[in-house]
Order: sequence, then structure tokens, then C-alpha cells
Amino acid sequence: MDAVRNQACHSFGDFEREAIYRAIFTRRDVRSHFQQRPIDDAVLARLLTAAHHAPSVGFMQPWNFIVIRDPGRREAVRDLFLAARSQELTHIAEERQELYRKLKLEGICESALNLCITCDRRRSEDSPLGRWHNPQMDLFSTVCAVQNFWLAARAEGIGVGWVSILNADALRDLLDIPDHVVPVAYLCVGHVSEFATRPDLERNGWASRLPLSDLVMSETYAGAGEDALKAAANTIAGRG
Repeated sequence: MDAVRNQACHSFGDFEREAIYRAIFTRRDVRSHFQQRPIDDAVLARLLTAAHHAPSVGFMQPWNFIVIRDPGRREAVRDLFLAARSQELTHIAEERQELYRKLKLEGICESALNLCITCDRRRSEDSPLGRWHNPQMDLFSTVCAVQNFWLAARAEGIGVGWVSILNADALRDLLDIPDHVVPVAYLCVGHVSEFATRPDLERNGWASRLPLSDLVMSETYAGAGEDALKAAANTIAGRG
């Protein structure tokens, strides 16, 4: 009984729990529908505070947040995107290149502001806690900060789009990022007129969401089992 009471004490109420799941399931990688009206600094501060409270291995907190508002600088970043996209196109299967050209893959100049989230790889170099066997944990921790920012933004009604089609060295030069700092995520951030009901790439026929039950394994990689868990996952998917 004590365990049951403790669980009830620590769990969220129905309203709060559903709000968390709603943010997760309705979060979108926004490319269009941006509005250029500014984001209030109090709102942006809340989003960055959420990012700053992400988990980090060894409590290293390796992130920094470069806020980019200047239109000229953002146009320069968009030029980097266009150059990188033309290079990526040559590596796309020929039968998919026409669809690739039609996809809206950034909102750099249309959004209210841009945000570059970086990882300072020197910040915890004197502390190997959690990094001795896996030195990439600082990068993984920074990605957790990105996700925190994204979910908090969705809860605030703010759209976020991750622009991954960028040459990291060129971006580093443009933003004066030192060599020991890695630009992890370049985000377009702003108010939006709507959030799509499904991810853009899914709606445009680029890919479909994989069934969770196909991705659950038991005890070892590709291990069979967990049938009840897989059935529960399929039930949830059926309701969605």
C-alpha cells in the first residue's frame, strides 16, 4: 500500500499528464506557417530556462544559446542552407529528387528569430564522470536541451523548425563559433498560424511512422517476446 501511495504522490494528475502527452504528440518540425510578430522576451526566457534544465551527464551543462535576430545574418545562413541543399540533392535517389525539391525545409527568414544551440566540449574536460567510456555524452546532453526547448515551445504555442541541412564549418565561421564548440542545432523559432496534424514529411509522402511494436525487442537485439507490451502499443496507435 505504501508503494501505491508513493506512486500516487509522485505522479501528475490527469490534466497535467495529458498536457505532457499532448505536447509530445502535437510537436511539429515547423517549416511554414511562421508569423514574424516578435516573441516576448519573457516567453523566450521560459523556453531557454526549460532547455537549461535538461538532463546532462555529470551535470556538465555543455550548452550555449545564440539568439539570432539580425535579418542580414539570417539571410547569410539561408544562403548556407541553399548551398548545402543543392549538394544534398545529388545524394537523393533520382526518383525522389522531384519530391525533395518541392519540400519546404526551412523557415530561416520567415520566423521571428533563429537560435543556434551549441555544445562546449571543454566545459567538463576536467571531469570524466559519465564520459570516460562515452565521450559523446556532452553532445547527447545538448540534444536533450533541444528537446526540452521544443516541447516547452509547443506548450507556449511557439513553432520550432530544426534546420539540419547546413555545413557546420561554414555556420561556425558565420557565427564566430570557436573550434572547441560544436553547433548542434540551428532552430527557426516563431509564432505560427497553425500546427499541422501530421509531420510534413509524412503528409507529403516522404516516409511513414514506423509501428512501435516492430521496434520493441526482448532481452537482446531482435529478441522475441514482450507480446503484451506490443499489443498495448498497437492499441494506443489505433486510438491515435
